[in-house]
Amino acid sequence: MSELTETAPPAEREAAYLIGVRLREPLQAEDYLTADPDLHVGDFCVVEGANGTTVGEIRRSRRPLPEFRRDRLYRKVVRRATEAEVSEWRARRGREVGAVETCQRMARVKGLHMKVVDVAIEASGRRVTVSFASEERVDFRDLVRDLAHEFHARIEMKQIGARDTTKLMDGIGPCGRQLCCASHLRKFDPISVKMAKTQDMPLTDGRLLGNCGRLKCCLLYEFSTYDELRHRLPKAGTTCQAECGGGGCMTGKVKSLRVLKQSVVVGFQDGTEAEVPIEQISWQGRPHIKP
Repeated sequence: MSELTETAPPAEREAAYLIGVRLREPLQAEDYLTADPDLHVGDFCVVEGANGTTVGEIRRSRRPLPEFRRDRLYRKVVRRATEAEVSEWRARRGREVGAVETCQRMARVKGLHMKVVDVAIEASGRRVTVSFASEERVDFRDLVRDLAHEFHARIEMKQIGARDTTKLMDGIGPCGRQLCCASHLRKFDPISVKMAKTQDMPLTDGRLLGNCGRLKCCLLYEFSTYDELRHRLPKAGTTCQAECGGGGCMTGKVKSLRVLKQSVVVGFQDGTEAEVPIEQISWQGRPHIKP
């Protein structure tokens, strides 16, 4: 989302509506400020961009600007796009799709081990950005010269990682829904093995990996909840006293945790085990259970 840190004028805040506009096919819709009530999903409009104005397609209907964001200034919708501008936008999208195949073919001829993921052509046609993925360093100087001759434009090569590659290519996740990175995630937060361990997931399970081959982004969603709940429980191996029915308190050791159930499995000196709620156990640093 293109947000500016300046404060919006009072008059602008009064007519504050956000509308989701997608500038080109692989990208997500971003929020732009508008006061036009006649813009709907599927319409095309001209919006402010980093280098002037550009055309985009409306993908999310307009909604009131949230109160907590009224002090931020968004880029604005300038006007509805003309038929000529929409035709040019669609034609350029078609050229970009064909350009991906062209770039990949020319890279293959050069013997370069790279996968062309996306090609973006500026409205002026003066610059073409080629996004590619590769596991190794690529010397693409000869390729750039050939591409510049092919497109008659300045070529910018952009190497992207596995997560960004999957985000641009899109797909369906194991959950049966569109990939989070392609649907709603705006940035990639660091994902670590610790998040899987905290949620008691087997570290050797291939299901922890997403379509990109990296740890799934959704491991982050419930991590904070598991982390908070786990801190309420004793660590495995901790000596504790557990209240076991009418038998009073028995001493044992924590064998394993049931984080979501907020209970632990306690192994006793007689070789038996029992799952005990956290309210019925005590350990060093926690007050003893009253008999």
